[in-house]
Amino acid sequence: MDMFQRVLMVDASNGFYRMKRYGFDRYFGPVDLGIHLTRHYRSLNFGVGIFAGSILPGSNRLVVTGFSPCWQGNYISSMGGAGLVFNNLGINMVSLVGRAPVPSVLYLNRNHGEEIEVEVVPVDAARIWAAGRIGTYALMDEAYRMFGSRYEKDPRILATGPAAMHTDMGGIVSVPIKKGELSYVDTWAGRGGFGSAMVQAHGIVAVIYGGTLVEEDFRDKNVADEWFQNKYDLRLMQKDLEVTSKYRYEEKLRTGGTFGVNYANMDGRILAFNYRTMDWSHEQRQALHQNFVIDHYLKQFNEETVESKQQATCGEPCVAVCKKMNGRYKKDYEPYQTMGPLCGIFDQRAAEKLNHHCDAMGFDAISGGGVLAWLMDLLDEGVLSREELGVTRLPRWQLDDFDVVADSMHNAELGCELIDAILARRGMIDFREGVRKWSRIHSRAKGTALHDRLVHVAFGRRGWMVPNQYWVSGVLAPMAIMGKYYMIYSDDFIPPRILGRMCADRLKKELIVDNLGTCRFHRGWAEEMLPDVMGSLYDCKERYLRSIEILATRINSGNTPVFWDSQRNIDFIHSFLKRKKEVDKITDPRLDQWLEKFNQDPLEAAREFWYQTLMGIDESLREFF
Repeated sequence: MDMFQRVLMVDASNGFYRMKRYGFDRYFGPVDLGIHLTRHYRSLNFGVGIFAGSILPGSNRLVVTGFSPCWQGNYISSMGGAGLVFNNLGINMVSLVGRAPVPSVLYLNRNHGEEIEVEVVPVDAARIWAAGRIGTYALMDEAYRMFGSRYEKDPRILATGPAAMHTDMGGIVSVPIKKGELSYVDTWAGRGGFGSAMVQAHGIVAVIYGGTLVEEDFRDKNVADEWFQNKYDLRLMQKDLEVTSKYRYEEKLRTGGTFGVNYANMDGRILAFNYRTMDWSHEQRQALHQNFVIDHYLKQFNEETVESKQQATCGEPCVAVCKKMNGRYKKDYEPYQTMGPLCGIFDQRAAEKLNHHCDAMGFDAISGGGVLAWLMDLLDEGVLSREELGVTRLPRWQLDDFDVVADSMHNAELGCELIDAILARRGMIDFREGVRKWSRIHSRAKGTALHDRLVHVAFGRRGWMVPNQYWVSGVLAPMAIMGKYYMIYSDDFIPPRILGRMCADRLKKELIVDNLGTCRFHRGWAEEMLPDVMGSLYDCKERYLRSIEILATRINSGNTPVFWDSQRNIDFIHSFLKRKKEVDKITDPRLDQWLEKFNQDPLEAAREFWYQTLMGIDESLREFF
């Protein structure tokens, strides 16, 4: 059959719209088509995969593509569950161009007809953000109040916060709506600052969408079970239960979710106090992990969330139930790591306070938390003063008399002050063009490189990204898109040239899943099964896999990596290598050679490590036709 994707092109400057079709001859999903539209129109795109609404688990992610204001390059982000309602519009993608003259809400509704109702409605965003539940949550409430009654079925809302207006790291949040009630289970397209792109480049502060169309999506359970029986000798749901156990509940660890499993397994690999723990002894890190995390931070999580089974899905039926809750607070590892131990916070009440304020203000939580830890570090070292950062207190990072409850709350309150200072541009803070550019400007005046304490991946002249929160070499790789899992985050020692090749291969595997709008939590079967499904249903397995090879090369062709401009990045790699030798007792002569190079000249060794990784990436992504 002839397959194509339907794209609704919306001009936010005037509300005009038109429909375009793109065939399977070139584009298969929201990533490859979204990258094409971004390059052609400089658009911001929201799309779903062709299996949205089907029985395949995790197939309802909403994928966002566009030019990232913080990364300063093409980027891909996604959020769980939001594609299920989007599928009711009967289209595959919305492509946003133009800029509304004032902050506005984009309204999309397909109600028993062929046409989609499109309106661009001005709102007083600043007033809304300051009222009610404040920030992103207040804007979702207001959008539903304005338009909710127009929908026959529960719609979905994409919302931004003040961070999208005033920084380059604003995210996009959404929550499932059930019977007219907005839940607390927020899902984010945070990485890449697409909230900032939506507000600053297009003038749209929120999108509300929904419809009544019921398409004939793939629903044949018997056929799906036959595929999985042939491949794994398990039915579909049996295999999905097997591969998602980490996100649901790990019997051996007596915990579940990314927060529970990662912290239970962490041991001496903990990253705290803006990565200062990298310089501690293994025994000191183990003691910190045991006393503050296992015996308190994780213990609270297990008692309050895991034992009471406070868990939910992102809005689609899914056995992973990965959204671990405590009342209105959702607990994911990376936000509760960057605005947890990385900021000197080891108590759930304190972490909830800071994470909730960050979410309400609409920041990408990982980048936001990394920046807060960096600013706290500069305060603690006396490099910057309270007056210069517009706050009233200093961090409590002294471990000798650290009170895990009181001092965690003190640091959380400082984090909230810093968030408010960033948004109000107090003191010397002005992050509108990103933290790298801001640091360069003020480093000259201070006579010291402020960004030497900021662990980040640099891209182009001013692009930046706080890396994923694992103490491994892959999170700092010079890939074309970082901050996502388009790289290897194995804790193994991997020589850099090989690491680059493995990162390139990981990119391709992740794209197989992302380009079909599928959640990576199901990657244990999705990476190898989805191409087979494409073959069975659409007779295009080989064409799809070939398109992924070309897509990966297209993404890499825009790679403008910059060698690490932070001393702490160099320390990150060096300390990782030392840990592999001294703690894990790795006896690889190649590790010994790299350690010798780092011990002799850390800067030159880091430069060689970085370039060899880049060589491995580039030589693996050469499929241009």
